[in-house]
Amino acid sequence: MQFFKSAARTLNTDSDKAKSACPLRRRRLLLIEEDDTARAVIARRLSHLHYDAVLAENGFVALNRLLSRSVDIILIDMGLAILPGIATMKKIRAAGLAGQASFVMIAGKQDNASVVEALEAGADDYVTKPFDFDVLDARLRHLCQRADELNALTRHNAELDARIARRAVELGETRDALEEMQIDRARLVSSIQALNDEIARLNAARP
Repeated sequence: MQFFKSAARTLNTDSDKAKSACPLRRRRLLLIEEDDTARAVIARRLSHLHYDAVLAENGFVALNRLLSRSVDIILIDMGLAILPGIATMKKIRAAGLAGQASFVMIAGKQDNASVVEALEAGADDYVTKPFDFDVLDARLRHLCQRADELNALTRHNAELDARIARRAVELGETRDALEEMQIDRARLVSSIQALNDEIARLNAARP
């Protein structure tokens, strides 16, 4: 089965020059593909597109790979024999090994039912065979950018929560200080009143 479209572009296009002029940050990607040739070719092409690809031939190997490293993208062939693509995704998530990674499924051209099932199961996107690497790259970059924005928003919210918590503590301390001041003022007023009463008593006792 054909996995990807043959490259028709030359190496010195304007797009390539733009990429070389402004290097993209390399993303970490886990590729789960049981076909040795397809796995090697896809990994090589992804490397040229600024991805550091970690390879796994089935879902169980993928789980072991994720124990020692985190990735930005998990690219899974849905036609895996040992552990199907959707089951692999579910096991990775159930094991708590996905982190912030986005799941992209590789589906057969006429496998629309499986695509729907994968998306309903939580996949973030999919590509169909044969796929174009430029299109795949664009979709992966979009997912990574969305994940970065969500992470930035999460960090911002966490910082805001921390500031609110600190402010609440400061306000609590200020309230406690005010209460202490009010108590001290009440004591002072009481002492002054007692002193005035004593002076009045002494004055009344004079002959």
